[in-house]
Amino acid sequence: MRDLITIQQAIRQFCDDRNWDQFHNLKDLLISLNLEAAEALEHVQWKNDQELVELTKNNAELGEELADVLYWVILIANKANVDLAKAFEKKMEKNASKYPVARAYGSHKKYTELS
Repeated sequence: MRDLITIQQAIRQFCDDRNWDQFHNLKDLLISLNLEAAEALEHVQWKNDQELVELTKNNAELGEELADVLYWVILIANKANVDLAKAFEKKMEKNASKYPVARAYGSHKKYTELS
């Protein structure tokens, strides 16, 4: 169940089986996405460097939060009729032109600040 289409189908089936589409307007889906993203942030809030290293070793809870974020992103894409794979591909092409390797390599600067 690793490819995007299979995941999209599983989410659609999960929601259809529960008759949840009636509750899924775009606004509430986007709110839910942000709430889940905030829950992921809670795992790193107030952590020092060593605690963050530990988090990467024991990351099951963070993984669950990230799976929730992925769930909402895909559900939103379904609702908004966005071909997520195509949108991702186009966005990566755009990012590659904004951050060419020769100028962006090893830099944390925003593309407007790269020389």
